[in-house]
Amino acid sequence: MKTRMVPLRNLVALFGVLFLLNSCGSSPSGCPVCGTQKNGPIGLIDVMLVPEHNPNGEPGGPFNIFDISWVDPTNRSFFVTDRIGLDVPVFSTVSDVALWAVGGDNSVAEGGNNASVCWVDTSKGTTAGETIPPITTAQGNYTRFGCKTNTFRLPGFFGPNGHFGGFLGGQCCASRANNLNPLTGPNGLEVSNDGNFMFVGNGSSALFVFDLAPMISSNYTKAPLLTAVIPTGTSPDYDGPNGISACMASADGRAFADPTCGDLRADELATTGGVVAFPQDGASHFLVAIINGDPGLPFVSIIDATGIVTRSANNMLGHCLPYASATYVAADAGTQAPFSPGGPVSTFPANYASCILGQIYYDAAAQNDTTVLIDDGGANGPVASPAFPCPDPSLQFIGTPGVPGPAVPTGASGHGAGVNPDVPCHHGPQLTATTTGAAGGVFCAAGPGSPAGCVGAIAPAGLGGMVFYPPTHTFLLTNGNATGDITVGSVDVIDPLHPIKVAGVTKYVPAIINSFPIYNCMPTGVNVGPGTDVLVGCADHDGRAFAPSTVIINGTTGAVITTINNVGFVDETWYNPGDNTYYLGARDMPTGPVLGVIDAGTRMWLQNVPTNGNAHSVAADPINNHIFVPLPSGGQNCETVNADGCVGVYAAL
Repeated sequence: MKTRMVPLRNLVALFGVLFLLNSCGSSPSGCPVCGTQKNGPIGLIDVMLVPEHNPNGEPGGPFNIFDISWVDPTNRSFFVTDRIGLDVPVFSTVSDVALWAVGGDNSVAEGGNNASVCWVDTSKGTTAGETIPPITTAQGNYTRFGCKTNTFRLPGFFGPNGHFGGFLGGQCCASRANNLNPLTGPNGLEVSNDGNFMFVGNGSSALFVFDLAPMISSNYTKAPLLTAVIPTGTSPDYDGPNGISACMASADGRAFADPTCGDLRADELATTGGVVAFPQDGASHFLVAIINGDPGLPFVSIIDATGIVTRSANNMLGHCLPYASATYVAADAGTQAPFSPGGPVSTFPANYASCILGQIYYDAAAQNDTTVLIDDGGANGPVASPAFPCPDPSLQFIGTPGVPGPAVPTGASGHGAGVNPDVPCHHGPQLTATTTGAAGGVFCAAGPGSPAGCVGAIAPAGLGGMVFYPPTHTFLLTNGNATGDITVGSVDVIDPLHPIKVAGVTKYVPAIINSFPIYNCMPTGVNVGPGTDVLVGCADHDGRAFAPSTVIINGTTGAVITTINNVGFVDETWYNPGDNTYYLGARDMPTGPVLGVIDAGTRMWLQNVPTNGNAHSVAADPINNHIFVPLPSGGQNCETVNADGCVGVYAAL
């Protein structure tokens, strides 16, 4: 078997030669204004080759399907979720070369020999101690897209080896050129402010947390450690006897309605960046917010990862183990219960990740009662018509003709089931309905009951970006289409630690406490800029085409400060404090894909830089002000590797 890093070392050497030959030039060392308008317009200065991509289809094919990218300024690294490579490549933002590819046994780079291993507790005197368990589905089948540990078994696969099985990629479900987005991964990505931990969403309805210390301290010769697996919903049944073929068929006009679809992928995410002191409960937390289930009934999970990022000695806190692990004894070594949604079909009891603080469902519920632990009473209760349970299942198992089967489990919250306690569950905001006299979308006061003239929020265009907003210690979440009126989108305010009273005891639960309407926009990416400014990118499509637009709001009040019409049709956005500039991945501009540039100080548009194809992701290094844009094959921006695709490096020319 080949050693893990020899091929990547060779690639690094090769990249160095290629970049000397192919570079458009580079910024001066220590240049304080590189990447700003003080030094002229933004343009392409370099390209970065992505490991194991070529136009021939072997082993991975061109770099054409990717999602979120991120810059870690602490370690001067750029990350991007690569669905063709089935990994997360890591690049130097200084030398513009690949350093590592974070993946599992199925990773294309290194043929899987770069696979991360899953954390194992050896403190009890056995290497088979309290290990992160594998993931099972509502059908009671294991999926390889988690930890291959303990009782993990799949027909035709090897048994447990302690490795991370890997990411889904865009190859799991359809042709590489036409992947089924809701079933893919890796997806959302963020690195903690100290550069030590990477959070990644996957198609198995799970959030993965990698401890990057082994990779960084070894100078990128060792894989990071998969230190936590957090299933936020029910995984699609990828490795069941029939796989997800029925789910794929249901994607054609039935909105992924087959039970094998589960809760689809864990997608966009946001973190607090570091451990933050919250005035709500007077404690310090590292929190993560992540969405699931587009299309269908999407939901948001709030996770307390404080024990993970502080490397707590308490294994339940430090690795977000499932609730069943709390009863672990030495005799259980290697046989503890797997993560499971439970349900009427599975032989495994419901066994959730222990660090999920709560979940919020967008299902048009009749009330948004933020005073209770689980919002399934009153106007949402079983006597209501229709009833809105929490969590609210969107799928049913196959029954007999004319008689639907039981509900497929969803999420990881609600009334205690299996080995789990009660986990807080709430619904999306109540918003005013559009009338002939006024556009809707105005927030209706939360609480019990169904407010007159108000409707429960929906999300048929999908939930979009999220960001932690420090001035109010809340998360801001974009919703492309919040009501039946397609012109009404929103930025919703999630209090992750909203105080309630349960039997006289104060508890802190995630709940939506406000919603800011954003009209004729279909909000997507969102970033906190200087002061209270928040930039909201607009998709401007999905059923009705609007004029290109980008909106800047006050993140505390929701007031629209300015609307910029020079750039829109955006997916992802980035704020770079190094040059006080917003960058926008505007792949769907009518005149062609561009990198939008907006001055965050003056709130004025500066430039649209042509990109190509599916160039929807962007991140910037605040130290050298270089901007990194993943570019698919087919354009001319990747210079001599146009057929492969690349990551374009942009800066002031």
